[in-house]
Amino acid sequence: MTPIEHVPNTELGRSKKSSPIVAEAPALDRGLAILELLDAAAQGLNLTEISKAIGSPKNSTSRLVQTLIGRGYLTRDGDAQRFRLTGKLLRLGQPRVADVSLVECALDAMRTLRDAVGETVQLGIPIDDGGVIIEKIESTQAVRIGVNLGLRFHLHNNAPGKVLLAFQHPKTRERTINRIKLERFTERTITDKEVLRKECERVVKQGYGTDGGEADEGIHCVAAPIRDRLNVLVATIWVSGIAGRMPKSKFASLSVEVIKAAGEIERRLRA
Repeated sequence: MTPIEHVPNTELGRSKKSSPIVAEAPALDRGLAILELLDAAAQGLNLTEISKAIGSPKNSTSRLVQTLIGRGYLTRDGDAQRFRLTGKLLRLGQPRVADVSLVECALDAMRTLRDAVGETVQLGIPIDDGGVIIEKIESTQAVRIGVNLGLRFHLHNNAPGKVLLAFQHPKTRERTINRIKLERFTERTITDKEVLRKECERVVKQGYGTDGGEADEGIHCVAAPIRDRLNVLVATIWVSGIAGRMPKSKFASLSVEVIKAAGEIERRLRA
């Protein structure tokens, strides 16, 4: 799945139109700046790059980075000495049932779905005008779809994104469609907003979304919505596989299994 491109911001994620932020806890401010910086750097950054970007000496930056590693928010590539975000931040703020998170509610259903279809299963939630992968269960096939937790995806060119868009409240969906840019990734990517509106109507009517190589050549996906006890969309679950193993002719039968898994997760969320 093609990720949303993140361009590092010299303001560390702060809008140039917003009022300057006065840091009453400078160390905390720099720690959060590191997290925001690495969120925009999919390949990670080394200590020198981080230090320069946040305007802090290397020694104090190193202490902050080591603290974040110790707390499980960062990981280090030993060979390249580059730091990246872990999936820990993704687990914060998830929908919960008592003390059980969305991921915990979903794991059993995800494993069952993987075993039923033999392909990689992923779980994603909406974020800004896109989605982000928060959990995955990889296929046992020799050739499989490999993705990283935290990967962000668009709303117009893949099955989970279409689900997150289509199952919004109609007025919210229309505002979103008017706002997002329909960038082309393959010859099958939807780049016309009226076509996207019709696709959303189709997704809602059939209860699941599909992607026939619209984000990445040769990669197909089938996704279903997950709603909470108030029937509000909170996430999407989907299967991804190479087109040769997941031809469009299998989408309908795959959707039965994906919808079943989504229903099981909803049952646990609503318990």
